Amino acid sequence: MLRLIALLSLASLALPTSAEEAKRPNIVIIMVDDMGFSDLGCYGSETETPHLDKLAANGLRFTQFYNSGRCCPTRAALLTGLYQHQAGIGHMVGNSGFPAYQGYLNDRCVTIAEALEPAGYFTAISGKWHVGSAPEHWPLKRGFDRFYGTPQGGGHHYRNLPGRDLVLDDKAIPMPDDWYSTTAFTDHAVEFVDEGLRAEKPVFLYLAYTAPHWALHAPDEEIAKFRGRYIDGWQPVREARFARQMGMGMFPEGTKLSPKDAKMPEWSKIEDKDEMDLRMATHAAMVHLIDRGVGRLVEKFEEFDELDNTLILFLSDNGASAETGPTGFTGSRGGDPKARTGTPNSYNSFGIAGANLCDTPFRRYKMFTHEGGISTPLIAHWPKGIPAKRNGSFEISPGHVIDLLPTCTDLAGVDYPSKRGEKDVMPTPGVSLRAALAGETPKERELYFEHEGNAAVRIGDWKLVRGHKEPWSLHNLAIDRTELVDLAKEDPERVESMKAKWKAWAERVGVRPWPVRKR
Repeated sequence: MLRLIALLSLASLALPTSAEEAKRPNIVIIMVDDMGFSDLGCYGSETETPHLDKLAANGLRFTQFYNSGRCCPTRAALLTGLYQHQAGIGHMVGNSGFPAYQGYLNDRCVTIAEALEPAGYFTAISGKWHVGSAPEHWPLKRGFDRFYGTPQGGGHHYRNLPGRDLVLDDKAIPMPDDWYSTTAFTDHAVEFVDEGLRAEKPVFLYLAYTAPHWALHAPDEEIAKFRGRYIDGWQPVREARFARQMGMGMFPEGTKLSPKDAKMPEWSKIEDKDEMDLRMATHAAMVHLIDRGVGRLVEKFEEFDELDNTLILFLSDNGASAETGPTGFTGSRGGDPKARTGTPNSYNSFGIAGANLCDTPFRRYKMFTHEGGISTPLIAHWPKGIPAKRNGSFEISPGHVIDLLPTCTDLAGVDYPSKRGEKDVMPTPGVSLRAALAGETPKERELYFEHEGNAAVRIGDWKLVRGHKEPWSLHNLAIDRTELVDLAKEDPERVESMKAKWKAWAERVGVRPWPVRKR
């Protein structure tokens, strides 16, 4: 109670005075799991995503927005406005004994829900939490009013894997026989929005889908819509996506498509081409079903005449996943290797080849700090906050998931909390996206990345990046967004300066050498 009183006192200094200004916007953050940069129609895909395309046409598409390269780190950074190490999730949810790697949100950070509490927001999450598996770390302990989903990671889209809970608020619940993750998470997100708006409160919703993360699961009738689109192989589709991206002006003239991954098999040598087409069609169906869920959510805000006053942000937690071999696995984690891809008893993935397609035009994938690992599509839709003249345009200023909490507090008219209970809260390195949404030129900034020894720093247009145990390479992203030209030998002074900055940041936030040895 004392913390709430203190936060209300601080917040009252920033509250707007007129009735119109006092109507705080609803804020919706929709994050999908393992979706590649080019998997939406408005980012170049052949997959139909009409609802998201409409949001983009009446809003903005960011082309240089970043996540933290993997599920848990990105979620920690998004929710707290801190780099993941600062929040206690430098890797995943296991506790390695170091503060930056304890595996759950620490007590020196606040979540968006906690930060919005003084402004009277109704706060809800539907979907994947994955920033603290034990009940004492679940969402209702971190400021949320409602929760439906899984505290752990994703996995099976038709049923829970052993060791993964399905939770409503703070209690584990049984899973219905006809459960499908995307539908269930959408259903509860819509219910939560309805609950908040009927209470006449501004709504903050965090909708965290587990799709299209493997396993590849979707209803047969949805998969059928996309069959045959990939029967000529991954590379022709990849090239067609890049052509669409360049045609819509997403990247500067002269941008080159990165070469196909050397581990990606030649299509002519694939024995079961129909199975590879089926895997990609299933992935497309999963993305398509997410889009349908977004459409249902938009309809709910329209029902209350609240869409114009709602900021919707849509993004992915990392690039597509290539962690399962050249063409993916079959029958993993208890799945039946004889079950057809997409059906409830299957547990299959699409591997390096599929990820290389989904991450068009970039190099590398989830877990890496190259552009294919950390670049996310970000759609922003907010009729009352984004000038109409900007509708359908690209926003090229760099941003990061650490910016989402500062954006929420800025738009809600509350100060970023300095305390959580008796503990001092670390200052956020993120910045509000209000200026970017308005089309103002932002100041040059520094952004840092690390995951499993993969590392990067971006300063202005310059990016220094390395894979674990690989040498650093230097790229001017203004002319080389796909990181094909290494300028490290031509500009050694810049390399040393940026390396020193990255090292100082790593020491400051608690990065440990990889692999982190449990103590």
